[in-house]
Order: sequence, then structure tokens, then C-alpha cells
Amino acid sequence: MGFIRHVVCAMSGGVDSSVAALLLKRRGYSVTGVFMKNWDSLDESGVCNTETDCEDAYRVCQSLDIPFHQVSYIKEYWHEVFSKLLKDYEKGRTPNPDILCNKHIKFNHFHKYAIDTLGADAMATGHYARTSQEDDEVFEQKTIAPQTTLFRDRFEIRNPVRMYQAADLFKDQTFFLSQISQDALRQTMFPLAGLTKDFVKKIAAEAGFHHVLKKKESMGICFIGERNFESFILEYLEPKPGNFVSLEDGVVMGTHKGWFTMTLGQRAKIGGQRDPFFVVDKDITTGDVFVAPTTNHPALFRDMMRTDRFHWVTVEPPAELVKTQMMECRFRFIHQMPLIPCTVTLNMNGSVWISLSRPVRALTPGQFAVLYKGDECLGSGKIMQLGPSEFTLQRGRERLLAAAQQQQEQKTPEPAS
Repeated sequence: MGFIRHVVCAMSGGVDSSVAALLLKRRGYSVTGVFMKNWDSLDESGVCNTETDCEDAYRVCQSLDIPFHQVSYIKEYWHEVFSKLLKDYEKGRTPNPDILCNKHIKFNHFHKYAIDTLGADAMATGHYARTSQEDDEVFEQKTIAPQTTLFRDRFEIRNPVRMYQAADLFKDQTFFLSQISQDALRQTMFPLAGLTKDFVKKIAAEAGFHHVLKKKESMGICFIGERNFESFILEYLEPKPGNFVSLEDGVVMGTHKGWFTMTLGQRAKIGGQRDPFFVVDKDITTGDVFVAPTTNHPALFRDMMRTDRFHWVTVEPPAELVKTQMMECRFRFIHQMPLIPCTVTLNMNGSVWISLSRPVRALTPGQFAVLYKGDECLGSGKIMQLGPSEFTLQRGRERLLAAAQQQQEQKTPEPAS
């Protein structure tokens, strides 16, 4: 009998990772299930969801007859994800903890734990994503010697592992994986790559995983759970009261507890208003939060943004972008939003300008701009700066028109009396 490959599967206690482990076992691999604890808290009723998730993951491993481990990254999560998140909120941005958690915890600390500590040949997760590698190729990556020279071997750059959307486009999670390193991707298997969510549930039911099937899909920020975001964030940041100011006429409409409790595009909690107002901008120097009526106010729509240094999944930017400094592709900044055609311009410092084919509602600094070419996820960059809103451009056009009209009137000679 040949050598059996050892795969470490990240187990969350949910249906996807449970089925991922089951499929790996069926393919004949030696599988170890590992539960990661990233956040230490009790919910309102004093129940720690992490405990029940861990118990569920353990039960699945027992029924699959595979070893089960627990690992804690509470300290790492605090320093590398949560504290960065708080800093972003204080700067008026709205971060994405799920993307950061995958980058820093699951595909960094956990990846190293799986390969170096448990001696696995590869790691696996229950994410809906695909790569350009066949399973056998994942195992060959183990033999690549660590880089000792300043520049990567040209062969390695010519053959980077690429990441593609999953077969189930609705469930596709490449958006959340858009910041992970090439080294981790090379040693990762995604057993659910070619499956739909419905089929995964069917496999779980047939395998008798009823306790995980009954669970609700985990939504929202993992460590907040069902709690109110404003009260949660105020446990960690000092309240910074300020005014709600009407963008259209500068009238003060009410007060708030801190600009970081709100994100662009959300409904503003202002008492005594008959019609809803929405957050369209923030000034963190004055503490003013600008609001405007109607959910589709032109102040919420923009078509330009600049990112920080862009993270390319394949390490190098696409050849066409390097050659011409410009590239056509598609964009999203929210998971599951429709992909929008865009033009990308590469800056000298590695950041990019993204120009969209149409204005999009509530583009938000701190969120990640994720780019796709065909079904390939190219990577992502954090949105740092926004172009002018439709409202600003509209006002600018009106002013120009008024100035031109005024000039015209001044030029028109007075009729002779």
C-alpha cells in the first residue's frame, strides 16, 4: 500500500467544514480535524457559542473516526485583527474582520500549525473556492525549498497558484480569501470547490450530521454574534459625541455617540424625523456625520476609488497591467454583490485606482476592493480614498453653468437707448 497523505481540516462546527472533512476521508486521506478558538466571550445569556461549536466539531470528528485538536488564537486575533479593526473605526473607516481573519489567522497561524506542528502535507477548509491545482499538486508543494535568494525563482513566479470562483457562484467565498498568501494557497485544498450548498447539505444529511444541519448559517461579524453593533463597539471605544448635519442645507438635525458606530449608507438614528435620513459622509476632525434624505441620494453614489498597496493572489500584478499600467476587469466590495466592470490603473507604490463603469452606492473606506478577471479572483486592496460623489459632481456642474450664464449676461451689450 502506498503512502497516505495527511490533511489537517479546519473544523468550525458548521455543515461546510464537516462535509469537507468527510469528503477528504472518503478520498482516502489521513484527516485530522482542528477547531480554532479566536474570540473569548459569552453571549447575552451567558452561553459561549464557541463551546457549542467546538462540541459540534468534536462530534463530527468522532463519527468520522478522525483525531480532533483544539487550538487557541485569541491573543493573535486580538493583536492582528481586532486592534487593527478598532484603529480603522477610529479613523472613520469600516473594516472587514472576516477578510483579516483569513489573512492573519486561518491562512497564516493555522496554516503554519497544520504543516509545521502537526506535520500535515496540506490543510483544508470548508470554503467555497477553487484553485488552479489538482489535489496531487498540493502535496508536491511540500518539497519546495524555502526561498534563500532575494528574488524568487523564475519558475515559481511563472507558475503561481491561482484562485477561482467556486461552482456555486452564490455561495462563492473567494471574496473573503482575497488577501491570503500564495504560500498558504499552494498548500490548501478546498473539497467543496465543485459542489453546491444544497448538495453539501444532502451529503451531511446522508452522513447523519443532523446536529450541524440544524444550525443557522453564521452571519455577520463572528465575535459580535446577535448583539447590537453600537453597544458592542462602545465597550471598546470611548464615545465621541457629535452632530448629525444635513448635507443639503447644513442644518444640525440631532446628535450621535461617535462616527465609528455608523457606516456609509446606513439609516441614521435621528429622533423626530418623519422621513428616513442616511449617512453619506463623516468628518472625523469635527465629529460631524453628514446625512441626506432617501436611500438612493446622489451623495451616496461614486465610481472612483484608490486602494492601499494591492494584494495580488499570484504575488505579481497581471502582466497586462504591468505593461500598459491599465487593465479591464470586474469589481465588488461586498460579498455577493453583482460584479461590476471596471478599469484599474497601477500606481508606482503598488496601490491602484479603480474606475467603475457605473456609480455604486455606499463605497466605503476600510472595506476591500476585490477584483476578478473572468472567474479568477485576482486579489484585493483596502479602499483608502474615494472619488467625488454624484451629488458633488452635480453641484459642480450647476456652479459651472451658473458661472457661464453670468459671464454670458455680462458680455451681452446693453441695448442702445
